Amino acid sequence: MRLMKIRTLLNEALTRTSAYLATLDWMPRLTRARIGAFGVTLVAVGLALGGLERTPPADAAMVVEALALPERPAIPEPTARPTVDEALAGIAPTPPQSLDGWDSVEVRPGQTLDGIFRGQDFSVSLLHEILALDADTKRLTRIRPGDVFDFQRYPDGSLRRMRYPVDEDAYLLVDVNAEGPVASRLRREIFSEPTEAEGRIDSSLFAAAKAAGMSDAMTMQLAEIFGWDIDFVLEIREGDRFFVIYEKIYRDGEYLRDGDILAATFVNQGQRFQALRHEDEDGVAHYFAPDGRPMKKAFLRAPLNFSYISSNFNPRRFHPILKRVKAHNGIDYRAPTGTPVYAAGGGKVIKSAYDKFNGHHVFIQHPGSIVTKYLHFTKRNVKNGQAVKQGQVIGYVGSTGMSTAPHLHYEFVVNGVHRDPRTVPLPKAEPLQGSALASFQAESTPFLNRLGRLETASLYASRE
Repeated sequence: MRLMKIRTLLNEALTRTSAYLATLDWMPRLTRARIGAFGVTLVAVGLALGGLERTPPADAAMVVEALALPERPAIPEPTARPTVDEALAGIAPTPPQSLDGWDSVEVRPGQTLDGIFRGQDFSVSLLHEILALDADTKRLTRIRPGDVFDFQRYPDGSLRRMRYPVDEDAYLLVDVNAEGPVASRLRREIFSEPTEAEGRIDSSLFAAAKAAGMSDAMTMQLAEIFGWDIDFVLEIREGDRFFVIYEKIYRDGEYLRDGDILAATFVNQGQRFQALRHEDEDGVAHYFAPDGRPMKKAFLRAPLNFSYISSNFNPRRFHPILKRVKAHNGIDYRAPTGTPVYAAGGGKVIKSAYDKFNGHHVFIQHPGSIVTKYLHFTKRNVKNGQAVKQGQVIGYVGSTGMSTAPHLHYEFVVNGVHRDPRTVPLPKAEPLQGSALASFQAESTPFLNRLGRLETASLYASRE
């Protein structure tokens, strides 16, 4: 009787299991099969017990409780998945914290920022908002070929951030957020590092400077500093030496350009010249000799950047056109047509004219009864009575008048007497005095010491 009751209970459990399995569509098929097999096993056990007389459990309901399966977990009702636009709606974009991942666009000839924005599929109306932000963004209407714009995008491709180098040490940075574009300046790290260079002239100053690692611009700066004392065509000789301490400028850790010459020594035909950079109280920089005397004098030794000299001062020169001995009271600087000619010193133009002998020519009256004359221009750049400054362009090399080739004929006249421009003593400028001299000497002493060590090391190296 008791065994029959157990079999009844097992059959009920099997029936309930089968019904429950029919609802388990969420459960893997293999799991459901294993539960079903377990139920079949229970039936077999029940049938086997039909012929056994065993004492059943005290409470047969415990068997059913042990066989009970877990309840089906509640499954939430499915909801519609939002579109990308719906998901992004109402979310304010956040500017990036990093400056990585920029896309760069270089401005091509004739290209405008409007064209760049259209080419990048950015909003042109947004560009108009950017241009109206401040003076920096307004400058974006005057971009030039070779300028570079960097862009960052949002996931939908719209503009997230733009930068543009407005100055050597700063970017213009434009962030675009939910409120609109915002412009600011992003400073770039700029620093300088003193660098040494030295050279020995074997063929030319430019070749020696290039071998020393100096750029052509730095070489020209060196020649300009000593240009009041040395004629870099007539007076340069093989074996002349130079020693230079100059700045190298770095931006964001990368080399950017050369800076200023801080100190230099030039040894020309055994004569030693030195120059040191010094800024006055207004921040204006000049070069001075170690005694505080300005390197800049009343006259330049040479009034142009020239190719080579075709004739030196010679009072008994045979004239190539007139075919007779004629005093050549000056120096001919052979140079390409169009080479700029500078006023050797400040003064007033007393003659700017043309004749068949001198061609286009200019005469300048200077203080101290000095007159400088410039002949054979292809074009004059000043007029009679005009005041000129030292270094101002007064004309361009040509071959007008009695001339066999493009060149500048230059004369230096003192109290009506022609003097050799190469050797005539030039008026000296007043040196620094008092506190200005003391400030200069305190600043220049370390550089003078460094130049001395550089020269000494070079001397020992040349003897080895």
